[in-house]
Amino acid sequence: MPPPDGFFEGQPSGAQAHYRALESLYRAAPINRLFESKLEIVTDGHARILFTVDERFHHAAGAAHGTIYFKMLDDAAFYACNSLVSDRFLLTTAFNLLFTKPITAGPIVAEGHWVSGRRRVFVGDARLLDSEGEEVARGTGTFMRSRIPLATLPGYAGR
Repeated sequence: MPPPDGFFEGQPSGAQAHYRALESLYRAAPINRLFESKLEIVTDGHARILFTVDERFHHAAGAAHGTIYFKMLDDAAFYACNSLVSDRFLLTTAFNLLFTKPITAGPIVAEGHWVSGRRRVFVGDARLLDSEGEEVARGTGTFMRSRIPLATLPGYAGR
């Protein structure tokens, strides 16, 4: 028996379903209970992480610790690349950072995009923007296909 008319209306399919499932996977990751942030994937090879810096994330000199920069840049580049892979979870194999300005407080956005690779190894770039849109850091990572099927991970596709 076919589904009723309108059953699939409003339900994402294809790439959009994959993007929403990756966003769900991101929300389900235990690390994001410590670093409350939001992932947005709009199109293949592009991801954005939204985060707010406050004094909880400061080092002794009163600015955001480098872990914030790394976490947000790695996540943005990683999910930009994993948006192109619908069957396997990618793993970060290397990541390089360039810090250009300290962040003390306010919203930040990490914008990630896929650079190259589609088979086994992917390269992604990301930049971190402060509340005024000024770049405060950038990073480049390499990501490798794992043997872990996305569909088996808690949070992916509502699991």
